[in-house]
Amino acid sequence: MPGGYLWSPKANRDRSLNHYYENMREISCGDLIFSFCDKKIMALGFARGPAYTCPKPIEFGQAGANWDTIGWRVDAAFQILRKPMKPREHMKILGPFLPKRYSPIRSDGTGNQMYLAEISKDFGQSLLLLIGDEARPFIVNRAMIVSRPEDPGTNTTHNYDLLRKWDIVQIEKIEKDSALTSTEKEQVIKSRRGQGMFRNRVSEIENCCRVTRVDRPEHLVASHIKPWRVSHNKERLDGENGLLLTPSIDHLFDNGYISFRDNGALLVSPTAHQVTLIKMGVPRNKEYNVGAFTHAQAQYLEYHRDSIFLKARG
Repeated sequence: MPGGYLWSPKANRDRSLNHYYENMREISCGDLIFSFCDKKIMALGFARGPAYTCPKPIEFGQAGANWDTIGWRVDAAFQILRKPMKPREHMKILGPFLPKRYSPIRSDGTGNQMYLAEISKDFGQSLLLLIGDEARPFIVNRAMIVSRPEDPGTNTTHNYDLLRKWDIVQIEKIEKDSALTSTEKEQVIKSRRGQGMFRNRVSEIENCCRVTRVDRPEHLVASHIKPWRVSHNKERLDGENGLLLTPSIDHLFDNGYISFRDNGALLVSPTAHQVTLIKMGVPRNKEYNVGAFTHAQAQYLEYHRDSIFLKARG
């Protein structure tokens, strides 16, 4: 709880999808979190924003030694309960609300082994009523924070500090790589900010922002489809691993609020603030198409949809 976050791998060790890790992608700002441990609900929490790609926290140590080092992180605020609540003592009330699939607890109140499960609004409200007085000030505090209108991705600055540190580590690895010439190192590092050789190569394929249609070079950012920090050096300089986007659209794409199908269909995540999306120039026509992509671009987009895009609910 002191860490103030949730973290999970993105997939199982064999790269297959895990339902409970996938649930991380569906979290929105303000979603309630019930922390269940030792047969008791030990704490209440709420998400400060949606998930984002982040390395496994250092404080995990050897825990999850077989997990991938890159996963989903959700920043959260937690309140440890002075009087933990035991669901097994209230199963006559809670039993009717148990999910038919992927239930976090069994009918006898003991927990199922899992990471993150979704529960219904009725189930959540019943848990809050059973927790009682301790829940009330927490819910008021959550409501005050969630009611503040924010642009997508501006829930905290902490996640950007983490990602900046991650980039610094990657840059240090590049600078120490004896297999690269000084010129190659310079170009790979420049590509992090969409500059140099990478931007030139992207400009040979793309000539405007796919979403807003802005075509003035000074208003466009060369954005990696598969993010720079998780790409190898060849991918970092590959023009087909890039799009020219306006800064606002680049922000949305980089953080997984939008993505594209191979045929150009625009995908929009419901975790984003919908009114703000319109202000940022995102068409809300469900059938909006930005034009087809090359075969190589489509391969990178598959990675973006699988590992960056914040999933739709339902």
